[in-house]
Amino acid sequence: MMLILIWGGALLSVFGLIGLLFSMYKVAKAKKNSTSDQELRESIKAAMPLNLASLFVSVLGLMSVIIGVLMT
Repeated sequence: MMLILIWGGALLSVFGLIGLLFSMYKVAKAKKNSTSDQELRESIKAAMPLNLASLFVSVLGLMSVIIGVLMT
């Protein structure tokens, strides 16, 4: 059971990391292509929910890994 918790948490952390990297890519692309400050702000505002959700998923994964390791 603990092995499932550890590997499942590691998988969640990887998904969160992929989401964070994708969010960084979107912001960098918007920074490169934006012509005005307001356009850049809107692009960053649109990427913020993905960033926060990815961070949350990553934290949940890391917590489950820690719990799985401590219970082993």
